[in-house]
Amino acid sequence: MRSRRIVPLLAVGTVATLVPALAPATATASPTTSARAASAAAGSLKQYVHQKPRWKRCDAQSPAAFQCATLKVPLDYGRPGGKQIDIAVSRMKASSAQERRGVLLLNPGGPGGPGLDMPLYLGSVLPAAVKKQYDLIGFDPRGVGRSTPVGCGLTDDERDWQRPYKAATFAKDVKWARTVAEKCRARAGAALPHLTTRNTARDMDVIRGVLGEKKISYLGYSYGTYLGAVYTQMFPRRADRFVLDSAVDPQRVWRGMIQVWAEGAEPAFTRWSEWTARRHATYRLGDTPAKVRKTFWDLVAQADRTPIDLDGTLMTGDDIRAERAVFFYVRSAAERVAELKRAASGEKPAPSPDRGSSPSPVPPAFARAVPADNGDASFWAVVCADTRAWPRDPEQYRRDAIRDKVRYPLYGDFASHIKPCAFWKNGSEPATTVDNKVGALILHNEWDSQTPLASGQGLRRSMKGSRMVTVLGGEGHGIYGSTSCADKTATVYLTTGRLPAKDLTCRAPAGPGQRLRLPLPTPPGIPAMTPRF
Repeated sequence: MRSRRIVPLLAVGTVATLVPALAPATATASPTTSARAASAAAGSLKQYVHQKPRWKRCDAQSPAAFQCATLKVPLDYGRPGGKQIDIAVSRMKASSAQERRGVLLLNPGGPGGPGLDMPLYLGSVLPAAVKKQYDLIGFDPRGVGRSTPVGCGLTDDERDWQRPYKAATFAKDVKWARTVAEKCRARAGAALPHLTTRNTARDMDVIRGVLGEKKISYLGYSYGTYLGAVYTQMFPRRADRFVLDSAVDPQRVWRGMIQVWAEGAEPAFTRWSEWTARRHATYRLGDTPAKVRKTFWDLVAQADRTPIDLDGTLMTGDDIRAERAVFFYVRSAAERVAELKRAASGEKPAPSPDRGSSPSPVPPAFARAVPADNGDASFWAVVCADTRAWPRDPEQYRRDAIRDKVRYPLYGDFASHIKPCAFWKNGSEPATTVDNKVGALILHNEWDSQTPLASGQGLRRSMKGSRMVTVLGGEGHGIYGSTSCADKTATVYLTTGRLPAKDLTCRAPAGPGQRLRLPLPTPPGIPAMTPRF
C-alpha cells in the first residue's frame, strides 16, 4: 500500500520551473524581484495543498461510500493569494486496502461536463480489478456544476449554436456571436480568462496534493483526453497511468476540433449510404449508394422549400444537416432518414427507436442549482480562452463557411461559421503545446462522431510515449466500460502498468455495439444545445 504522506504541490526542485509558468511575466522586473515573486507565489500555493477535506456522504439517497468534499483553489494561479473558487470533489475508496495503488481521477468530457458523479457512474461498469486498486475520484471542473459555476444569462435562442451560413442571415449570426461574448463578459468577465484547461490541470494537481499522492492515474473521455494530455505536459513526473478515451487532437484546439466534425461526417455519410443500399428491402432508400445519397439530398431540398413535420417538429433542410452525428451510427441513420421520407410523403411517422440517454445515476436531491446555461457558458469559456488562434475578422468566418460548405456539404458551413470566440478576450495564457514522451493509452472507435478517428491519431502523434488501440468498425463516443474489444487492454494497463509494445487494432462485433452512456451523452440524431467533445 502506498504511503499516505502529504506531498507538497510545489516540491523541492519544482518551484523554479513551475512558478514562472504560473506568474505573469513582467518585462521590467529584476532577477531579484522575480525571485521574490516566485518565492511568494510558492508560499501562497502551498496553503492549497495542506487543506484538510471534510468528506461526507454526497446525498442521503446515494450510497454511503460515495463521499464529497469541497476544496479551494486560486482563480488565478499567477496570484495565488487573490480570489479563491470552489472545486467540488468526490470519491469512492478502493475496495481492497491491501491491493490499493492510488487514485484514478475521472473526467467525462465537455468542456463543461460535470464529473462529480463519475465515481458513482463508472463504479457500476469498471472491472473489479480496477476498483480494487484505485480510489475513484470525480470532480466538477472549475466553472462547472458545483465548482463555482459560471453563467452568462443566455436565452434559448442565444444558446442555439448550430447556425448554417447563409448570406441573408450572416449579419444576424455575427450579432449573435458578439452578443454571447458580451453577455458572458458582463456576467463573468473577471473569471473568464482563468477558466482554461491549463488551470483545470493545475486544479487536478492540487487535488493530487491534498489526497497525499505523489502521482495520479487518470481516465478521461473526449475533452477529458485533452485535459489529461495537458496535465502530462505540465506535470510529466506526476502522471502515472493515463487512459485517454475518444481523443482530441491537441494541435487542433479548438476551432479545428469543431471543423473536424464536418471533415469526419463525409466518410461516415459515404459508409452509411453503402450500408443502407445493401438493405434497400428494409429501408427503401435506394438500392445503390448514389440513390441513397440522392434520397437524402432530395429530402433536404424539400425541407428547405417546406419544412417536414416529423412527429410535431418542423424540420428544415438545415435541421436535417445539423444531425450529422447520426451518420456515424449506420442503423440509427437509416431509421432516421426512412422516418423523414415517410413524413415527407405525408405518412404518420412510426414511433422512433429509443435514442435518448440513460437516466442519470445521481439522485435528484444530489443536484445543486446552477445557471441554466452553465454548460454553454463553461464550454465557450474554455474553447475561447484556451487558445488565441480564433480569427477576429467576421469576414474570415464567412469565407471559410462558404469554402467548407462545398468541401463538406453535410456540415462544413456549420463548423466553420462564426462563433462567440471571435469576440472573446484572450485567456490568461497561450495554448499548451503537447509534445512529450509520457506513457499513456489512447482508445478510439473508428466511427466516433464527436472526436473522429483523425483527432485520436493526432493525439497519438503528440504523445510519443503513448500507445493507441483502434476499434475497427466501432461506433460511438466513449469506449472503456462499454464491453469493447479494447477494454481488456485498458484494464491490463491500469492494473499492471503494461502498455502494449505497439499500437493495436481490434474489431467490433457485427451489429450495433453497446454504447457507453456518459453522464452528458449526445444522443445520435438529436442535436445537443451545447456542443460537446
